[in-house]
Amino acid sequence: MSDDRTEAAAVRIVAAGTDRGLTAATAESLTAGWICGAIADVPGSSAVLRGGVVSYHNQVKQDLLGVDADLLRERGSVDSEVARQMAEGARRSCTADVAVSSTGVAGPEAHDGKAVGTVFIGYATGSASGAHELHLSGGRQEIRGAARDAALELLAGLLEE
Repeated sequence: MSDDRTEAAAVRIVAAGTDRGLTAATAESLTAGWICGAIADVPGSSAVLRGGVVSYHNQVKQDLLGVDADLLRERGSVDSEVARQMAEGARRSCTADVAVSSTGVAGPEAHDGKAVGTVFIGYATGSASGAHELHLSGGRQEIRGAARDAALELLAGLLEE
């Protein structure tokens, strides 16, 4: 894990999921497994973590997570609805109670018409789904790390509700 904030959020996820008997999953593009990996680093995570899908390529988003092909063609991969559908797909494919996703632009150049630092963190529960838009700064690793931490915080909050 990269820092205390990351570890603290991951510990909260495992504790809340274990206490409430809930499971979690991830769908990651921008973070390429960092969210799932941070959770898996916590002892006891197997009681909560069902799995994760690293969907760096749009075809994987479409084929494994069920993201709408027309949506990907029209808006690109860096989009709030894509993030929402990624989270829904992870929740469904991993048979989890709650899921989060990440998609965005870490740089060094813009992607899909979106500026570097544009990030969407998606979520899906049994009763709601959506995405949060973030505008992060820093280099590639800082943006990816901040996106990972935002997703971990969101997942912890969902499991603690």
